[in-house]
Amino acid sequence: MINATANTLKERLNPEIVYIDEPMNKHTSFKIGGPADVLVMPENVDEVREVMEICKDNACPFHIVGNGSNLLVGDDGIRGVVLKLSENFSGVKIEGERVVAQSGILLSKLSNRVVEKSLGGFEFASGIPGTIGGAVFMNAGAYGGEMKDVVREVTVLTRDGDVKTLSNDELEFGYRRSAIQREKHIVLEVALELKEKPYNDIKSIIDDLTQKRTSKQPLSLPSAGSTFKRPEGYYAGKLIDDAGLRGVRYGDAQVSEKHCGFIVNRGSASSSDVLKLISLVQKVVFDQFGVELEPEVRLFGKE
Repeated sequence: MINATANTLKERLNPEIVYIDEPMNKHTSFKIGGPADVLVMPENVDEVREVMEICKDNACPFHIVGNGSNLLVGDDGIRGVVLKLSENFSGVKIEGERVVAQSGILLSKLSNRVVEKSLGGFEFASGIPGTIGGAVFMNAGAYGGEMKDVVREVTVLTRDGDVKTLSNDELEFGYRRSAIQREKHIVLEVALELKEKPYNDIKSIIDDLTQKRTSKQPLSLPSAGSTFKRPEGYYAGKLIDDAGLRGVRYGDAQVSEKHCGFIVNRGSASSSDVLKLISLVQKVVFDQFGVELEPEVRLFGKE
């Protein structure tokens, strides 16, 4: 199945965008993960649809990733085909206060583009790692802002191969969730509605948020961002700290000493190390406080 799929992909697409047994630790911010059977980096909608159709014809599973900033890939890798929509899929159009971006553009790069046009409202996203496609998929947010606040509509490719445009209401945004996540759509383009604002005001907000991030978050070590979702009425990092888990390690996976809401890779952590540490943190926090911590990091592949 895999060999037939890989051969067909190389025949019908540019073989230079098709990678066999590609190590996923090269494609995740955690720097963890075994090989994907096949990884494809399509450059347009037709190629995305082609990959999906080839996978269906060969009964081959396929998965979508962006910049890999919120993923923990298993040590045995990912079976099937991985479609990576990142720098290869990152065009942007800005017309007045409307911004249309392909799903693979990094939030940081898009933030720089809109700041140049003196467009405000996107400041909260300037330091969030990852792509706008992934951010919409999970309604990413920080410092009081979320994607739902600025997204006007999203163009997706359904699992049936249809291109659809969904309005903000149809996206059903909630805390770290969306209809895209539930329906497993592939994000193609995101249209934002921003507001003109003095450049210096925007830059001042971004500089302030950058200072907060660099002073509080363990940005010097590989991680997948916040490991756990915020439990209602609590902060995950504070619960973990109060449970006495700051700096606790399992192999090279460690609860960050700088911010307990992050698990970091101290060098050669395995996916298994991280999962065991996540389980330990969940158990200790529940035993002490009766609060269940739900992972925010997405798990791909099998151990």
